[in-house]
Amino acid sequence: MNKPLRNRHRVGLYCAIPALACVLLFSCADAPGSQSGRAAARLPAIDPGYSGVMIPPNIAPLNFKILEPGARYRVCIRSRNGKTIEWEGRDPSVRIPMGRWKKMLQENRGEDIFFDVAVKTADGNWVKYEPVQNRIAADSIDGYVAYRLLEPQYRFWYHMGIFQRNLENFDQTCILHNRVTGGNCMNCHNFCGNNPERMLFHMRMGAAAGTYLVADDQVTKVNLATSFNKPGAYPSWHPDGDQIAFSSNKITQFFHGKGEIRDVLDWASDLIVYHVSTNTVSTHPRIADLDRMETFPAWSADGRYLYFSSAPALTAYTTPDSVVEFDRIRYDLMRIAYDPVSGEWGELETIVRSSETGLSVLQPRPSPDGRFLLFCMAEYGSFPVYRPDADLYLMDLRTGKVSRLDINSNRSDTFHSWSRNGKWFVFASKRLDGIRGRLYFCHVDEDGNVSKPLLMPQEDPSFYSTFLKTYNVPELISGPVDVRWQKIVSAAFDQDKMKNAALDPRVRVDRITGATPHASKMKQATVE
Repeated sequence: MNKPLRNRHRVGLYCAIPALACVLLFSCADAPGSQSGRAAARLPAIDPGYSGVMIPPNIAPLNFKILEPGARYRVCIRSRNGKTIEWEGRDPSVRIPMGRWKKMLQENRGEDIFFDVAVKTADGNWVKYEPVQNRIAADSIDGYVAYRLLEPQYRFWYHMGIFQRNLENFDQTCILHNRVTGGNCMNCHNFCGNNPERMLFHMRMGAAAGTYLVADDQVTKVNLATSFNKPGAYPSWHPDGDQIAFSSNKITQFFHGKGEIRDVLDWASDLIVYHVSTNTVSTHPRIADLDRMETFPAWSADGRYLYFSSAPALTAYTTPDSVVEFDRIRYDLMRIAYDPVSGEWGELETIVRSSETGLSVLQPRPSPDGRFLLFCMAEYGSFPVYRPDADLYLMDLRTGKVSRLDINSNRSDTFHSWSRNGKWFVFASKRLDGIRGRLYFCHVDEDGNVSKPLLMPQEDPSFYSTFLKTYNVPELISGPVDVRWQKIVSAAFDQDKMKNAALDPRVRVDRITGATPHASKMKQATVE
């Protein structure tokens, strides 16, 4: 299960059958442009469109395909320091040698890197295009990213798994696939401080249902449901490693007749905090308000604030004849102070008001260095991955200034997470076809300038044109998750070892919440 799923053909400056795709090294100084050729006053068409992007100095080669018609192709990759990488062949798919690529990136941190492309046309002449220019960042990105892979169509969700990719090469391994857990749903994987040794995720449905905590190669299955709450969703691990914020949601999926047919509605939601060491769930009226729906919790870098999205209760959007006007539901971005030692909560602050933006504010993610807050805004609702209008925004936490990022597309751009140094983030976007999510990386400098999105490189330059699954919930991590899937499965089906969380005795539930299985009444929680 944990064996790497590699492409069969490795990168190299050689070919198995020289007569078909022989590679010939040439000098960049000899690139065509003489009497037998001409210069094109434009960039070459390549796929993926790796042009004007910021490149992490520790990322795998940006293999690409030249889309210009021709009988032969030449590429020279050069930067300020060290040797160039030179390639020639009949195949327009350019696979850059791993070792030489890594050496070039390390020798040229902070420098520009150029791809010189030339194509031999049918008349025997060479056309040399303008250099494709990118830049190598000085800042590294976390070496791994974890994500779900699943079918893009809702009827085939039962084929899914949580995977991880080594960003420094092309190795992908499976952390857990639902073919060994009865075809159930698994979601909401999250890590404490980008640490692969402290992970949690959920499994839904059947005997394996529960929340799974992975710490130091040990797996614990927890039932988070109490008399107050359903099992949690959308987790955020506190920096202390002992407290985890969740939302507890009662949701309904429904469908439209055209466009993006899927949609999600929260009937009710509250925030809870699970304390790992005591196996207890706590909450507070300010984060579990009778008159509000709270969701998407996210701890600040220092753990002294909890950010979350909040909207008026569903009754505010319900007409007298019981019709829910779902497209009017918009969430504010909130923040509340928290003392992680005493467990005391401060006063609520509204950071971004939906009444001012006209949009629903969702999925706040503070940067690990405490500098920025990355979040999403959509036309309405609480599930932006289904909203083509969902865009990413950046708040400068020093000044409070909010900027809509230039990286957005006319498709869903969401499910973002930070690298542990706060210099990179990853997000999932459906910009290529409007159906399948793909992973993109962006660099953020000290002034909040965000680089053009970099599509996650693949060994086969044509990979994305044939890969049908969608990438979902990417989380950057500093290394691989090493826990074996057999250990998770063993915990999943051993009911005697499951821990049932207890409600903190300081929390008094006056009325049962609509966010629990007892959905007939609303609720109010107080802390004695």
